[in-house]
Amino acid sequence: MTNPVKEIFSGEAPPAPAALAAKVRTLAPSMTRSMQRVAEAVADDPAGCAALTVTGLAELTGTSEATVVRTARILGYPGYRDLRLALAGLAAHQQSGRAPAVTADIAVDDPIADVVAKLAYDEQQTLADTASGLDTVQLGAAVAAAATARRIDIYGVGASSLVGMDLAQKLARIGLIAHAHADPHLAVTNAVQLRSGDVAIAITHSGSTGDVIEPLRVAFDRGATTVAITGRPDGPVSQYADHVLTTSTARESELRPAAMSSRTSQLLVVDCLFIGIAQRTYETAAPALAASYEALAHRHSPRTR
Repeated sequence: MTNPVKEIFSGEAPPAPAALAAKVRTLAPSMTRSMQRVAEAVADDPAGCAALTVTGLAELTGTSEATVVRTARILGYPGYRDLRLALAGLAAHQQSGRAPAVTADIAVDDPIADVVAKLAYDEQQTLADTASGLDTVQLGAAVAAAATARRIDIYGVGASSLVGMDLAQKLARIGLIAHAHADPHLAVTNAVQLRSGDVAIAITHSGSTGDVIEPLRVAFDRGATTVAITGRPDGPVSQYADHVLTTSTARESELRPAAMSSRTSQLLVVDCLFIGIAQRTYETAAPALAASYEALAHRHSPRTR
């Protein structure tokens, strides 16, 4: 299977300038260290880099002209000239009077009000980045497969298992057969039962979680339609995914680990999947959802003695 990162530029229109920072955050972990330096430089100072030639940017980042061009292509631009135009557009957007960005770095001695403000900004940025980078063609294909599936299995461990359970319970409430498997042994033994017409969804931020990849591989081999929700589109999980839905994450820190920062973007993708499926199955989904509300209504009313 081809590497998704290498296939990012394949005749598609280059990303809009506003999406550049999101692309860098999503793809930088998949790049070599020298390419990361180029990507970080253009994201941190778009105005300054837009004024540089390819040679100038290579010298600034301590890399080569070839590395600069390769980085531009991985970010979705045909060449460095197109990247420079995007940087100029991004710089103009940033200088148009928009309020300066709040830093997301949280210190041990930050007042709780600052923690709230920083986390709110960080989560907003993560959601915006995920929405910007989400491939709606891949999303639509995953929705179409799940809407007609005989059964949907969802795999995730740790924090990703919580996201999987959220999706499973949503799908169950609109009448679909969906199960979330956090136990890797049960995930594999259930995957063995899948076949063509079923759907398997793997949720892994790193894209390399063996306990999630193994059941997805089994489902793939059995003929089920497979979907990967991951922050690393070039990770091993993508080898066994018919459809890859890429998430973005906020920058990690000592007080904000990957499990916390990835959950926000995963939940957005899960909600997009659910709403798309509910739209496609509306005639059965709406009555099922109404019935579930009715069945639980008495639990939300004050009890009478």
